[in-house]
Amino acid sequence: MKLVHSIEGLSLWVGRAFGWCILILTLSVSYEVFVRYVLNAPTVWAFDMMIQMYGALFLMCGAYALAQDTHVRADVIYRLLPVKVQAGLDFLLYFLFFFPGILALVWYGYEIASDSWRYKEVSFNSPASIQIYFFKSLIPVAGALLLIQGFAELIRCVIAFRTGAWPERLADVKETEDLLADAAMGDAPVPIPGQGHINRKTNS
Repeated sequence: MKLVHSIEGLSLWVGRAFGWCILILTLSVSYEVFVRYVLNAPTVWAFDMMIQMYGALFLMCGAYALAQDTHVRADVIYRLLPVKVQAGLDFLLYFLFFFPGILALVWYGYEIASDSWRYKEVSFNSPASIQIYFFKSLIPVAGALLLIQGFAELIRCVIAFRTGAWPERLADVKETEDLLADAAMGDAPVPIPGQGHINRKTNS
C-alpha cells in the first residue's frame, strides 16, 4: 500500500497543479468578454488560450480522476456484486481495454508531439500563430501518468481479491452532493455547526 499511495500522491499532486488551469481559463474568458463587448477590442490569443488550458486540464487530470475513482462507469450491476468479483472484473478489464488504449495513447502521442516539435507547429486557427508543440507534449506525459496509476489500480484489485475489501484511497476534496450522499448512507460523519461531527451509523 505504500507504493500504491506513493503513486496516488503523484497523481493527486499533478491533478491539483493543473487544476489551476481552471482559474487561468476563467480569467481569460472574462477578459475576452470585457474587451470584446465593452471596449470593442477583441484579442487574437484568448481563443487559443482557452483551448490549451481546457485541453491541459482534461489531459493531465486523468490520472487524478483514476486515483480518486471518479471516472464515469456504468456500474448498475457491478455495484451489486461481491468485492472479490468486482476486483476480478476490474483486473481483467484493465488488461483487456485500459492498458492497450493507454499504451496507444503514449505511443502515438509521442509521435504527434515529436512531429509537432520538429516543425515548430502553430495553431492554424490562430491569427497570432500561437505555438502548440508545448501543448502536444502533454499527450504522452498524460498517458504515462495514467499507465503508472493503472499499475496502482491493479495492485488494489489484487488486495481486494485477497481480502474481500477495497483498500482505502488517499482522501481529497469532494463535491458537496457526494458528501451529502455519503452522510445519508451512513458512510461519513455529518458536520453539525458548533457540535462537531455525528456519525449516522451510531447516532440518530
